[in-house]
Amino acid sequence: MTDITAITMPRWGLTMEEGTLTEWLVPLGGEVAAGVDIVEIESTKLAGTVEAPSAGVLRRQTILPGRTIPVGTLLGVIADAGVSEEEIDAFAADFKPPEDDGEAAESLRPQSVEVDGQLLSYLRHGEGAPLLFVHGFGGDAMGWVFVQNELAQHADTIAVDLPGHGASDKSIRKADLGGQAAIVAGFIRALGLGKVHLVGHSMGGGVCLALATAEPDLVASLTLLAPMGLGRDINAQYLEAFVAAQKKRDVEAALRMLFADESLVTRSLVDDVLKYKRLDGVDMALAAIQEAILQDGRQAEVFDVERLDCPLTLIAGEADRIIPPEQVAAQGGRLLDGVGHMPQAEAAAIVADAIRSILAAG
Repeated sequence: MTDITAITMPRWGLTMEEGTLTEWLVPLGGEVAAGVDIVEIESTKLAGTVEAPSAGVLRRQTILPGRTIPVGTLLGVIADAGVSEEEIDAFAADFKPPEDDGEAAESLRPQSVEVDGQLLSYLRHGEGAPLLFVHGFGGDAMGWVFVQNELAQHADTIAVDLPGHGASDKSIRKADLGGQAAIVAGFIRALGLGKVHLVGHSMGGGVCLALATAEPDLVASLTLLAPMGLGRDINAQYLEAFVAAQKKRDVEAALRMLFADESLVTRSLVDDVLKYKRLDGVDMALAAIQEAILQDGRQAEVFDVERLDCPLTLIAGEADRIIPPEQVAAQGGRLLDGVGHMPQAEAAAIVADAIRSILAAG
């Protein structure tokens, strides 16, 4: 039964124990190619899609939409057309969820390191060339979960919480992009990473540009998703709304602006962001960062990418409502149809493929 492949409930992040199958994206009996989105899943924190692990025909949908089931449960079966129904029945009957990789789960537990008197939290997983993820304004390391889990098979992946975010210290000393870049440089040195492949989103993309400009010896490559630092225009009203939001409906309204598919703004995501914003020091930190990265309602810093001495990959969603996607297009970057300001969530497979190519090129 080598031509039969299981589709299982994934684990997205350390704390995920179960998920809800919300929709099959391929009909029963439909042909699929490896890597295409085949089923939509929602956990208590995230919503996303599962890719077909192999090419073939979707021969079974063992779980119907609306069911909530544990991680590892068989969702469906892909098999060649020539595989008999009896073989598929036997495969499904004998299927056992794969054992959890305890070592991988342990490596994804939050770790911390002190940098210039500040405690920075990070998630680390995998082996190989160091690959560092830098999130955007109001984000955290967990926002990279879809991409990090995939790329941990190819690299030493590290997702850091910038000061004021996630589980890192909430105090902000230098809130501008250059100041935050200096903290990231200190983080790289504290972990002894050497030269790293940097992946940055939005404000984190601007931080990566500042780092590559100031300390090019630390940067092997840049992959930037909807980054700041390429032009002056930005939706300053979004930043203001996010900083000011204290009620659930206001947080939800702000988060919806990030996605082309607003259904990805789940109730749990809103609750998590609201919980973060109510932590001591967060409001002051976000306000300080907002003031530092904007000037008269526009981006305060723009970088000359032609002076960078490393490979540069630029990706943005054509439906981005925060940073004009034309800024990426003007630099020869790639625009993704039907994607908003969060390519790492709405087009994780494309982002992971792009980074994989960079890693393969050395």
